[in-house]
Amino acid sequence: MTDTAVYAAGAVVWRLVDDKLRVLLIHRTKYRDVTLPKGKVDPGEMLAETAVREVHEETGIRVALGVPVGVSKYWMRPKRQKVVHYWAAHASDDAIRASSFVPNGEISGVEWVSPKKARKHLSYPVDVEILDNFIRLVDDGVLHTFPVIALRHAKTVARSDWAEADAARPLTDRGLRQAKAIVGPLRAFGVRRIVSSDAVRCLQTVAPLERKLGRTARVTPKLSQDAWEAGAADVRAVVGRRVRARKPAVLCSHGPVLPEILAELALATGTVQGSYVDSASALNVAAFSVVHLSATNPGSGIISIETHEPKL
Repeated sequence: MTDTAVYAAGAVVWRLVDDKLRVLLIHRTKYRDVTLPKGKVDPGEMLAETAVREVHEETGIRVALGVPVGVSKYWMRPKRQKVVHYWAAHASDDAIRASSFVPNGEISGVEWVSPKKARKHLSYPVDVEILDNFIRLVDDGVLHTFPVIALRHAKTVARSDWAEADAARPLTDRGLRQAKAIVGPLRAFGVRRIVSSDAVRCLQTVAPLERKLGRTARVTPKLSQDAWEAGAADVRAVVGRRVRARKPAVLCSHGPVLPEILAELALATGTVQGSYVDSASALNVAAFSVVHLSATNPGSGIISIETHEPKL
């Protein structure tokens, strides 16, 4: 992000009605236009958080994000660029029934239409481009996905300042703030399973997420740096289990172990490895890479990888 642009985020929200695909459009009161749900980033938010919050605020529907479907850029007055990041987002039947939407001063109505009709109804070419990216996922048969997220632990007390076992090194104050800051973005991707190295720094990193979800992390030495350095880590077993489960999950581990996690995800899905896998594993502390996999076509390989990092 730069200070010269206005950042926003939104989603192409979709559902199946009698096995027919429908996408959600919003009719805005003030502008008298038809567009996709989106909105500006609030202070302290990460983009993924913004997307799910704005979808809920504008439509009343709570969603979890799927594959990113593009970024639109256009100029505002006075000479400021607006940059909007979009994801595909499935609306479950339960989420739709729980919607509290009523027409208001900002949104006069919401409408479920076919992608073909949506292309005709959308008021802006930049929205049509995002929709076309979404339609390509549909055509490729990889719309329904689940994420496996590789997370590096937050900022930790330096080894030189720690006299006890390395696995016992705790987070710094900054690290504790980072651990809280990533809860919202991880929840935005629908994470329900937490798997963590048994090192204290990893356990403290996922602790705020555990509390928010009301779930306990599955703790394993198979993802630990100590085991990796001793040649005793078993990343393949952990990754294989998560891929077979096809449930949104986060794996919290260490810098040296992350390349193996990404490599095993590629191997488990038959994905040709490339520099993008290396880039996704080169994470700063508290950063995470979201690996999107097809929930319906396992042989499709990795559909997309995106990386997020808190600015703390």
